[in-house]
Amino acid sequence: MGNLFEIVLTPPPKGSRQSAESIYAQLRAAILDGRLVAAAKLPVERQSALFFGVSRNTAARAYAKLALEGLVESRRGSGTYVLPKRKRPPRERAPSRRTPDPRLNPLWSRPELSRALDFWNDRRRTPAPRASASIDFRPALVDPRLFPFDVFRRVSAAQLRRMESKPPAFKSPQGNQGHYPLRAAIATHIGVSRAVACEPDDVLVTAGAQQAFDLLARVLVTPGETTVAIEDPGYPPMRAAWLAAGANIVPIPVDSQGLVVDALPDDARIVCVCPSHQFPLGVSLSAQRRAALLAFARTRGAVVVEDDYDGEFRHDGSPLQALHSAATADDVFYVGTFSKCMFPALRLGFVVAPAWAMPALTLAKNGLDWHCPTLTQMAVARFIAEGHLTQHVRKLRDVHRQRRDRLREILRADFADELSPIASHYGMHVAAFSTRSGPLERVTAHLLESNVHLHAFERYFFGAPASEGLVFGYGAVDLDGIEQGLHALRRVLRAR
Repeated sequence: MGNLFEIVLTPPPKGSRQSAESIYAQLRAAILDGRLVAAAKLPVERQSALFFGVSRNTAARAYAKLALEGLVESRRGSGTYVLPKRKRPPRERAPSRRTPDPRLNPLWSRPELSRALDFWNDRRRTPAPRASASIDFRPALVDPRLFPFDVFRRVSAAQLRRMESKPPAFKSPQGNQGHYPLRAAIATHIGVSRAVACEPDDVLVTAGAQQAFDLLARVLVTPGETTVAIEDPGYPPMRAAWLAAGANIVPIPVDSQGLVVDALPDDARIVCVCPSHQFPLGVSLSAQRRAALLAFARTRGAVVVEDDYDGEFRHDGSPLQALHSAATADDVFYVGTFSKCMFPALRLGFVVAPAWAMPALTLAKNGLDWHCPTLTQMAVARFIAEGHLTQHVRKLRDVHRQRRDRLREILRADFADELSPIASHYGMHVAAFSTRSGPLERVTAHLLESNVHLHAFERYFFGAPASEGLVFGYGAVDLDGIEQGLHALRRVLRAR
């Protein structure tokens, strides 16, 4: 098998006494600047004339000098390989600019956009952040210990074998709405679990919910003209999708009954809402406001984008159907994801769209990335069809209910003087208002130093926060972790 070494070196002049030094210097530079990474194999010495234009002995001297510096090693019978990095001179970088480079689209330099997409991270909020936290209360995380990876591995292997026999066209880019068996499985699943009535042709498979928001913004927004109403506080990356499309964003307050529909501006043409389990407060949109929101869309020619990110996890109370189920007109887009009921690394979501919008959405999706990975779609379709997703969701409901109950129990018993939990019947997180004045970002920064990751309300508001509080995600924290994390929080709150 031929060597794939493609780094071009400048051959030394014929007869030069510095040939070995020249080859050594060029290879050394390639290793230090990262072009030759650890474990990369150098051409064998007998091919040195082909790759370097020098003799075998000259190449051997260059390799020997690299080995003396600890940059490469020779393995008997195998060849010469680059060693893992040690302390090396830092690579020179262009000086950072205080102002954005004029060659960039200025949209992507807007601070509100970068804040929205970077809300998850704490690098700019803490002096010495940890790469990870052993107790992580960030919302929307999942516990990988609960997922049946052995089952999914078997299902995926079976689908890979099936793909081997498919014609070449099946394995090539296809402009479509997604793998049909997956769209059919999604339609069946959300029909039962969320009372969403739809057919496979109403479903577009996306690379997660975020891509669904991006595609909707691409096809629904006229830059500089379309007004989009969003919940405040709300999910920052969704806000980023509409900002990037050039929409005029109007933040709408949220209270104990959900989105304040009476606060919607008359010119709003798109309303984004989490009706089952508002992010991040956790409240549900009341029946009266659901009816008012649908009436608003119907009478003003607007559309509603329903984000049902964790509506499958109902812990108690009466079942609350998706808003899409109550719509009588074709004006509700239902967005779902597999990141909570399976795991985020799948990068699979979907949007149920009215027939009038599907051709445009499909074109936008195809223009972006043709389609989501076919093998992943095939595996998830089979996972759903064999009943594994339903079984897993049932298990998650039980585990999440136990975690939520324990979390609320401790908050009510030990934090009554500091925090007031917000009632919530769905999802994977609990929010709590602060009963004392003062920002809580410092509290979360101190907690991170103790290896506990927790979010304050501040980062979810469009502007200045209208209230202070904390968001406790329990998707990735077991009962012991909840107790330990809240003990650390109690200690920090007492010290402030």
